[in-house]
Amino acid sequence: MEKHPGSLFINPHELYYLKTQRSKDKMERKSMDVENQCQRKLKVCVATCNRADYSKLAPIMFGLKSNPEDFDLEVVVLGSHLIDDYGNTFRMIEQDDFDISSKLHTIVRGEDEAAMVESVGLALVKLPDVLHRLGPDILIVHGDRFDALALATAAALMNIRILHLEGGEVSGTIDDSIRHAISKLAHYHACCTRTAEQHLIAMCEDHSRILLAGCPSYDKLLSTHRRDDYMDVIRSWLGDKAQNHDYIVALQHPVTTDIQHSVKIYGLMLDALVSFNKKTLILFPNIDAGSKEMVRVMRKKGIEQHPNFRAVKHIPFEQFITLVCHAGCMIGNSSCGVREAGAFGTPVINLGSRQTGRETGENVLHVRDADSQNKIYHALELQFGKRYPCSKIYGDGNAVPRILKFLRTIDLDEPLQKTFCFPPVKDSISQDIDHILETQAALAVDLGGTNLRVAIICQRGKIIKKYIQPNPKTYEARMQLLLKICADAARDAVGFNCRLLGVGVSTGGRVNPQEGVVLHSTKLIQEWSSVDLRTPISDALHLPVWVDNDGNCAALAERKFGHGKGVENFVTVITGTGVGGGIIHQNELVHGSTFCAAELGHIVVSLDGPECSCGNRGCIEAFASGMALQKEAKRLHDEELLKVEGMDINLAEPITAAHLIHAAKLGNPRADAALKKASTALGIGIVNILHMMNPSLVILSGVLASYYQAPVQNVVSEKALISAQNIKVLVSYLEEPALLGAASMVLDYATRRIY
Repeated sequence: MEKHPGSLFINPHELYYLKTQRSKDKMERKSMDVENQCQRKLKVCVATCNRADYSKLAPIMFGLKSNPEDFDLEVVVLGSHLIDDYGNTFRMIEQDDFDISSKLHTIVRGEDEAAMVESVGLALVKLPDVLHRLGPDILIVHGDRFDALALATAAALMNIRILHLEGGEVSGTIDDSIRHAISKLAHYHACCTRTAEQHLIAMCEDHSRILLAGCPSYDKLLSTHRRDDYMDVIRSWLGDKAQNHDYIVALQHPVTTDIQHSVKIYGLMLDALVSFNKKTLILFPNIDAGSKEMVRVMRKKGIEQHPNFRAVKHIPFEQFITLVCHAGCMIGNSSCGVREAGAFGTPVINLGSRQTGRETGENVLHVRDADSQNKIYHALELQFGKRYPCSKIYGDGNAVPRILKFLRTIDLDEPLQKTFCFPPVKDSISQDIDHILETQAALAVDLGGTNLRVAIICQRGKIIKKYIQPNPKTYEARMQLLLKICADAARDAVGFNCRLLGVGVSTGGRVNPQEGVVLHSTKLIQEWSSVDLRTPISDALHLPVWVDNDGNCAALAERKFGHGKGVENFVTVITGTGVGGGIIHQNELVHGSTFCAAELGHIVVSLDGPECSCGNRGCIEAFASGMALQKEAKRLHDEELLKVEGMDINLAEPITAAHLIHAAKLGNPRADAALKKASTALGIGIVNILHMMNPSLVILSGVLASYYQAPVQNVVSEKALISAQNIKVLVSYLEEPALLGAASMVLDYATRRIY
């Protein structure tokens, strides 16, 4: 074979061998690369711009740092963290023992619109060198600040993957545009609420790259706000005379799309706070355009020298959360008011338009047109000192584990280029069954005279687990047991992959459901009047709590899970130890002006009837309740008129209503007459209900329901007006109406608040 000048001669066999060896080496190198990819750590860069976003990022940073086998953490600090006028808050990052990889001075002073734009430009000039030097696999960026937009823009153009926190939310200002712009640049999303998740999907983001995690700050605040030294924290910031729930936290930021108006609102808020005359901790506004004018207003009014005020630039997050938790009220337009404050039930007054679109708990009172001092002062009068149910709209304290698990699943071999999906919004629901179950479960409580029952109930009405304990006789012991069982059930819910939306409580007596207070109890539960059930349960579990009468709960159970499903108007009548019920009118539960609507057992059907437990005579309950039938059975037994042929009565067992029914079935005429009298009384009472409410359905519930159905239907057919004679009387097929009704309050009302 001819040799070319300057080349080596290789015969065909050697050439074949070399090609084979090269192919083998290439396969081995590829295999090693895959193995190294699986073994190597994910290099994560967390960039923080200000004190607010650090409170959300810090829990994630601690999580990354505590898993060094999986992650390498790099920290970049920029923005107002490095400005003395805003507290040099980078020091708190160093105090948390994080190594700061790079500090970038990116703020152009001026606090106006042009300065914000110039700050974005300065950050874009400085960031490429830092990101190139650090070479992260992924950059975590938070929220909707102009600094964050610079971070996301630089990373996207440098082909660095981005995880965006809190995308998909709506607040109603320029922040929305910035937040959504960052979402379009980001490759992955960790959002806080189901609605935010649906917004991201509607924005054509890939559903497989969206994690519904909750807010990371909740991981810290739910575990640390109940510190024993909270009074020390309060007094260190507000003075020795400060008292729990007797001070105000004020935090107002400029609205950059209407600076002049937001400065005016700020002045009106300060005037209202001066007039309200309460100790007030006021934080300086952030660095947005307009903040300089707001500070001028504060100093012109002498707020920093006023004896009732303490004006500060920065408070460490843990102490700030403690102050918010124990405040009598929070006022301003900070996202903390509509997010974190809800976890403690702290009353909040949200001023202006900055948080208009945010999802909120019932603790937030909006004063959108805060155009007068009197309007803000009146809001302070309404809110100050109140407490609300704890809300978990924005998180349940488990966001960081979810985010770390999500990061571990990121495949760096996947194409970096984003792909967008275009599903219709109405189809934008999760297809992950675990996720569906986790976000729709309730903790149901049935507070009976004999037993305390608690259950975890999923959205379809299935009881996941039930807890039953004898109900103690004293208030203290009863509340202690109730809280213990609820806490145990809440822990068990995690193992069952259930996320609890709230707690529903069914109890006897007259209940004010708006306040969660038992006003007057039944004789079955002694020492149980004027009792606030909502507050202690909500405080202990950090969940919203609904409380209602057991009859009303039975009606709610039928509306969601039973015969009443899809029926606009119906009545549920409970025939058990007593007689009660609930009324559904135009799909809503009827409570009445003093919360005693649907006391169906105390409809009078005879002026000279037997005495009722309420003190009147001739009530339905005095004729047809289990206690009334038991009383009649005991009377016949004492007169030796109860027992008939074929009927055995154990002398050791108590006489009950069941003995009366059994005797009637065996042909005892006196027992049969007593039951007919009871059935007629119940039937006449139901006829009265039909003539008053005109429902389309009557549902009998309770242990006596199956016995009463036929005779009551006959009374309706005979006694009711022609227009009501054909209304059906059905027997409930629900085995646990009280628990299911308690759960339905949570599953229906919690979702009305757009969880």
